[in-house]
Amino acid sequence: MIEFSLDTRSGVSPYLQVVHQVRRALRLGLLSEGDQLPTVKDVVASLAINPNTVLKAYRELERDGLVAARPGVGTFVTRTLADSSLAAHEPLRRDLARWLVKARMAGLDEESIEALFVSTFRSVNEDIA
Repeated sequence: MIEFSLDTRSGVSPYLQVVHQVRRALRLGLLSEGDQLPTVKDVVASLAINPNTVLKAYRELERDGLVAARPGVGTFVTRTLADSSLAAHEPLRRDLARWLVKARMAGLDEESIEALFVSTFRSVNEDIA
């Protein structure tokens, strides 16, 4: 089961962080069809956020056709976002892990690594487009 976390410094609203985390888990194959999301009550207890925030996130995921609420039972994944290239992710993940270790050894902290990654990602995407 997925465990949510919030980054209060990100500038992204809590409900969107929950949505993004579910989408990421679906894309990476960490959640599959039929898996149950944590109950609203459990998410509220673990993150100390308003139940309406969780409900809003779950409703958005439901509108997108990714989950379905079953009253009195819970919210369940109805489809995944993983594609056939998921098997190709592992070598990329290992390469990225090696890069992250190098970045840490070079003295970069988490925010610096993220900034470097995001700026490089955007630059490469602009070159490709």
